[in-house]
Amino acid sequence: MVSLSCVFPFCRANADMIPLPTMQWMEGNLRLLDQRKLPSEETYIDCRDIDSLAEAIRTLAVRGAPAIGIAAAFGAVIAALTTDPGEKFNEAFVAKIDILEGTRPTAVNLFHCLDIQRRIFRMNPGRDSAIEALLESARDMMRSDLEASRQMGRFGADLLEKGSVVLTHCNAGGLATAGLGTALAVIYEAWERGILEKVYADETRPLLQGARLTAWELSRAGIPVDVLPDSAAASLLQKGEVDAVIVGSDRIAANGDAANKIGTYPLALAAKEHGIPFYVVAPLSTFDLSTPCGSGIEIEQRGRNELNSPGERKLLPESAGVWNPAFDVTPATLITAIICEKGVLFSPDADSLRLLLGKDRQFKK
Repeated sequence: MVSLSCVFPFCRANADMIPLPTMQWMEGNLRLLDQRKLPSEETYIDCRDIDSLAEAIRTLAVRGAPAIGIAAAFGAVIAALTTDPGEKFNEAFVAKIDILEGTRPTAVNLFHCLDIQRRIFRMNPGRDSAIEALLESARDMMRSDLEASRQMGRFGADLLEKGSVVLTHCNAGGLATAGLGTALAVIYEAWERGILEKVYADETRPLLQGARLTAWELSRAGIPVDVLPDSAAASLLQKGEVDAVIVGSDRIAANGDAANKIGTYPLALAAKEHGIPFYVVAPLSTFDLSTPCGSGIEIEQRGRNELNSPGERKLLPESAGVWNPAFDVTPATLITAIICEKGVLFSPDADSLRLLLGKDRQFKK
């Protein structure tokens, strides 16, 4: 008999930080906090089959590279649960995993987590055995991500001085991970140490993840946060109002180039111009040594409606086209340091990344 009842609390640095879970596993159902409706509504959606989970990932109900990967890992459990045992069980399972793999092309965590689940599935023949092993593997990923968040928070906070003001872009907090976040884990740790004064959060056009999600997270944690238009960030840096820029990443190439939410690259340029440290915070699952440099990272193109109809009001004339990349790539030469759970890598390049990782990690896609 396979027992599948468990609930994953939304872990946080202290009891005051965001008591809502982002993911809950409930008897074959992955319940997700619907991030599309934050901050006005705190509602959940239930994913009981692969199609509903794929749609949740594709439409950003769940988002953030680590969170996408973990959700997909639980998706592998759903795939096994919803596939009839029989001679075509393996083939049907793989087909469902392929659906999840096709949802978002840039975040390497998705492919990394699904590769792990594929291996687990091959090592555990039989439906019940596979379900048990896949579920335990997904749980391990959540636990590892939380511990990685804690470690990254400690390493990153060590780089900040008392009274620091930081700028962040998009959302790299608990909503984007299994726990504290990546960039926001550093911010939470710095706040608890009493060395952080305040945070500036870019709106992050066009879907406003900074305004809707980062500001929501930080406000619930009692951390002072000011939201600014993306177009104002360079001026803020020019005025000397910021001590460090801290962002997450969805994929880091073998030479240290880092893909993150669109608008990150101009921040790095402005930080370089004004002598402000630019830190990228990401777990090891975000590193992709199979991609030599940033130009090899596939950049997801999003749909017209995100620009044309962000609310009920239509903004664009019918004859106008759109160019709506979800991510851009920041060259390693603009990155002061990459912070991961193993430590801090200053002036990242191909040699130093391989030395940090300790082995050649090859991920798909």
